[in-house]
Amino acid sequence: MTENEIGKIVVDCAFKVHQAIGPGLLESTYEACLVYELIQAGLKAETQKALPVVYKEVRLDCGYRIDVLVENLVIIEIKSVEALNDVHMAQILTYLKLSGCRLGYLINFNVKLIKDGIRRVVNKL
Repeated sequence: MTENEIGKIVVDCAFKVHQAIGPGLLESTYEACLVYELIQAGLKAETQKALPVVYKEVRLDCGYRIDVLVENLVIIEIKSVEALNDVHMAQILTYLKLSGCRLGYLINFNVKLIKDGIRRVVNKL
């Protein structure tokens, strides 16, 4: 399965979660519900995946955690905030760079329409 095929499923699952529970809940709630939907869709989804930094060939655990890693290919960063801002985009771009993944989704569930809360992010390796 390609990153784009996985991405379509991620977006569909985010729509299902938002339709079922709406905005205003904690990020951890959206994470659990989204992972449930991804697994139901037949995908491997890992939560709070440690992301080390490699500095001068030394692996350092600096406390970075990927909210959801799907099929070891697609990163999902979940937010429940009033509005996404530049620091959120920088965060997912950094995760993509450190992980070597090419595709990520920044999803803010705290919106009236979920389509307004989804940002597709591509790391041009």
